[in-house]
Amino acid sequence: MTKYGLRAQVITYTILPTILIGGLLATYFTINRYMQGNEFLINRAINIAEPLAIASEYGIQDETRTVLRRIIGATHRKNSAMIRSIAIFDAQNKLFVTSNYHRNFQLLKIDDGQAIPEMTQVVHHLDSTVIHTPIIDESNFLEYQLTFDQPRRVIGYISLEINRSQVDLLFFRDAALSIIVVLMGIIGSLFFAFRQANRITGPISEMASVVEKISLGRLNSRVEGNYTGEIESLKDGINQMGFAMSKHHEEMQDNIDQATSELRETLDLMEVQNIELDITRKEAQQAASVKSEFLANMSHELRTPLNGVIGFARQLLKTQMTANQVDYLQTIERSAGNLLNIINDILDFSKLEAGKSTLEKLPFDLRECIDETMHLLAPSAHEKNLELSLMVDYEVPSDVLGDAMRLQQILTNLIGNAIKFTQEGNIEVQIQRVKQEDDVDNTVTLKMMIADTGIGISEKQQQQLFKAFGQADSSVTREYGGTGLGLVITQKLVAEMQGNIDLISAPEQGSTFSFTIKIEKNSHRPLQNLPLQQLKEQSILVFESNKYAALACSQLLNQWQTTLTLSEKEVQFEQNLDKQYSSIVIGHSQCDNLKPLLAKINKAKQFTKNIIVLINSSDPSIFEMIQKSGANYCLSKPINHKNLANALITGNEVKQELITPEKPLTIIRKDINVMAVDDNPANLKLIQAMLNDRVNHVTTCVNGKIAVDHAKLQKFDLIFMDIQMPVLDGINACLQIKDGSTNNTTPIIAVTAHVLPGEKEQFLQQGMDDCLAKPIDERALQKIINRWAPNAKLLDAPIIQPPRRTIPAVNSSTSFDWSLALKQSAGKEDLAKEMISMLINDFTEVKSAANEAINGEIDNVQLSKIIHKFHGGCSYSGVPKLKKIAGLIEQELKQGLSPDLLEPELLELLDELDNVQRDAANYLA
Repeated sequence: MTKYGLRAQVITYTILPTILIGGLLATYFTINRYMQGNEFLINRAINIAEPLAIASEYGIQDETRTVLRRIIGATHRKNSAMIRSIAIFDAQNKLFVTSNYHRNFQLLKIDDGQAIPEMTQVVHHLDSTVIHTPIIDESNFLEYQLTFDQPRRVIGYISLEINRSQVDLLFFRDAALSIIVVLMGIIGSLFFAFRQANRITGPISEMASVVEKISLGRLNSRVEGNYTGEIESLKDGINQMGFAMSKHHEEMQDNIDQATSELRETLDLMEVQNIELDITRKEAQQAASVKSEFLANMSHELRTPLNGVIGFARQLLKTQMTANQVDYLQTIERSAGNLLNIINDILDFSKLEAGKSTLEKLPFDLRECIDETMHLLAPSAHEKNLELSLMVDYEVPSDVLGDAMRLQQILTNLIGNAIKFTQEGNIEVQIQRVKQEDDVDNTVTLKMMIADTGIGISEKQQQQLFKAFGQADSSVTREYGGTGLGLVITQKLVAEMQGNIDLISAPEQGSTFSFTIKIEKNSHRPLQNLPLQQLKEQSILVFESNKYAALACSQLLNQWQTTLTLSEKEVQFEQNLDKQYSSIVIGHSQCDNLKPLLAKINKAKQFTKNIIVLINSSDPSIFEMIQKSGANYCLSKPINHKNLANALITGNEVKQELITPEKPLTIIRKDINVMAVDDNPANLKLIQAMLNDRVNHVTTCVNGKIAVDHAKLQKFDLIFMDIQMPVLDGINACLQIKDGSTNNTTPIIAVTAHVLPGEKEQFLQQGMDDCLAKPIDERALQKIINRWAPNAKLLDAPIIQPPRRTIPAVNSSTSFDWSLALKQSAGKEDLAKEMISMLINDFTEVKSAANEAINGEIDNVQLSKIIHKFHGGCSYSGVPKLKKIAGLIEQELKQGLSPDLLEPELLELLDELDNVQRDAANYLA
């Protein structure tokens, strides 16, 4: 049985390679021959179809079917062996001409709704192959070459069906031949396999018997017989093996006993060492935990007194002091601020090391977040006369979900380092979107690059960059300052955002830091505030000598699709001053010499009514000087996209210079049913009071969800809808109401503050019917009602109110101004008292939140919601100073400052709350 099994294995292992190799080679060459033939057939068909497409251009344009039928008929006859049918279709996918009748012309057509391809297309069906070649209008070939962004005009296409019968016949013939060759190889292999098996299996069986005896302990067994070749060598080897095994058996047993004894001793020693290492590891972990906890506690304890120093230094700066005292206090504030930054870095580092740092996931505007960071860092760059530029690609989403404060911290660290280590030149910030096919689950990958022309870093020094408390060169700490934690924190934050950071640098050649992050797009996309349609209509001349600033400005204006003329040299600028422009933008970097800039402004006055200057400075006195010289706007570099957009649009609007006397106000009360929606109680109370004087019935709602529910139950003649509201915002509420059946035709008016140019049109595109700006003006409200309910029944005779006495300018230092409160309440004394009472009722909540913020017991998000709501109430209650303080706190919270850093402002807020309550008591009594 053993002999038979060995014999079978020898035969199998001899034949199997022949079968596998022969079968694979035969299959490969057969399929390859078939594919080559098929490919040759397709290429030949393409070579026929493409010249036909060129020759058919004028025929299909002139609709000369006879000529085309002759051309394709002749082509079909000459290539009848490979072509079944040729057909020409026009641009509307209709059959124009064919070489022969076809049973199924649908097979030759492109599917309805599918665009004609601009290149030759091969379509495979079950039993045929069809070539689609477009017919291109080449009459305007030179024009297409000059404007690459215009697509070529396709006027039809040629369909050519291929006959693959010859290729199939060739395939079957080659397959049959391959099978015959493989069978012959198998038969030959069987013959030689049987012969070789007989020569091998006999001696091997005998040797296997001897080996089996040796394995059983009979070490004196030997192989007998005379053999040749390798079999003889195998026999000698087995005999020598038996002799050696017999000789060394006793020695091996002795060695085993000795090795076993040594192994026991080694295991005992390793067990002792493992116990010692475990004790050492636990001690090291405990020491690291104590270090992190110590750093966090000390950082927190040091920040508390420093916040007091900084805060009260700011308060003291508001008092009357000499110039030296102001200088000393500013030095104290800067020094304490630097120390606070170092302590914050240590605290962030300790949190990241301990794994206790968590990223928020809140909606924010990415472009505004980056603009705020650049705005805060711009003065440092301006002091060193550095050109700081920002370029954000069009594909980068604006509305995202993430941790804006941490992203600003990363950018601040990297851009701040670039400013610190750059003495002259440029700092360029680029924001790009990585390949969109890598996006998963509404998450995008962004790449941000910060390139400078600074001192650079060698490869050896780069190895020290991302180590805690380390610098690339120890000397830079003394020259530039710093703890060496900034890049370490940046690297860890980037890793938390599922990205990585890279560096390319060389000494004296600048550095380029780049990092990637993954961030989620905001599905509830807010309205775009940019007036894109009006910007698209602008013709703009730009002069910018710095190539980085010119690139940033031109990229932004090209994204807005403006008609841009760019001049980077003086000669180009003067040559382009040959026609009228909507706006002229002049960039200037050397603030110590403004004469060339003023000369350009004087020249530009003749060619535009709107001159915008982009200057590398943050000095208000320079801004004032430039505007006095004739510029309409003076903006600081780097460019803030919203400021530039508003300057381009508002600068072209007609300004009313004459002040006309205020006409008497006519109040008309109509029999209509109106709904008002606003989340701010003060705003809702005010619009309700104004509407009660003008309509029959008013329904109020505090958010969009409640408004949608009311709209399903009853019919309204007019709806006033706030835009930004909790639960459901105004735009989505409007869309849901329009989708219903009850109020789908009811006019919906958007009520929002600070309507920017072009924003009204965007509201209308989103579904709104009109727009009313806050604070609500009685005349504008009356016009809205008259416009959308012109035929409504009048309930009372019109009431004509005389114009109110002009109220003088309000001093922002006044705690409570009754005249201002009366004006903001549409002249209604009872409403003014009610609104200030509502505001005072919120004082308890605001005081509690302020005290919690001072004690560090409230987070940024919760405090921002409370202050935002309170700030809105201050806008209608005659409290200008309180409104100013609340607005300042809200702005600083938006910039990412934690509540415990706002102790001075919060203390001032608490004092002003008491002042308002005291001053308003006389009027409420």
